[in-house]
Amino acid sequence: MSEDLLFKSIVLGLSIAAPVGPISVLCIRRTVVDGRAAGLVCGLGAATADAVYGALGGFALNGISVWLVRGRLWMALAGGAFLLYLGVKIFRSPAPVTGANSNSSATGAYFSTFALALANPLTILLFAAAFAGMGAGVMGYRGVFTMLTGTFVGSAVWWLGLTSVVGLVPASPSMLVAINRVSGLLLVGFGLYALAGLFIPSGR
Repeated sequence: MSEDLLFKSIVLGLSIAAPVGPISVLCIRRTVVDGRAAGLVCGLGAATADAVYGALGGFALNGISVWLVRGRLWMALAGGAFLLYLGVKIFRSPAPVTGANSNSSATGAYFSTFALALANPLTILLFAAAFAGMGAGVMGYRGVFTMLTGTFVGSAVWWLGLTSVVGLVPASPSMLVAINRVSGLLLVGFGLYALAGLFIPSGR
């Protein structure tokens, strides 16, 4: 039972981490510029944020969950603005020196992606729905903890695989400049999309 639940949770973590988004763009760039370790730490920052929201949804901390969901507009505004800032900054950056200040880069990568991932409180609803479908309501805290562990492991496996593959690509100065340009444009696009969603009413 616990092994089956853990396996399903790992698959859930993989499915949540896999879609391409701003976190993926940041992790790919970090991997090329600062190495695989920095890229992996970048992904683990997002996985930690998912674990936090998963705990809030899985343990039914309704008061905090409702408060975060109600404040999603302000959080989306902050997240979109942050993406625009990062996108412009990265786009205008010259070719970086690979591997320079890797320790500080890894620390910054973790906390920046953790904060960025936290700007999407609707992740709570995703985890709450997924956990409910897996029967978290009748499993108690141990079952929910098993699911949280599995989703974190699944997400970490995805980021490990992604950064390992990207880390095999040799980086020349011209390639680093191109990565800065493409990454910056993509992040600006994600930021504009996030901000546009604040002004487009969702259908029912």
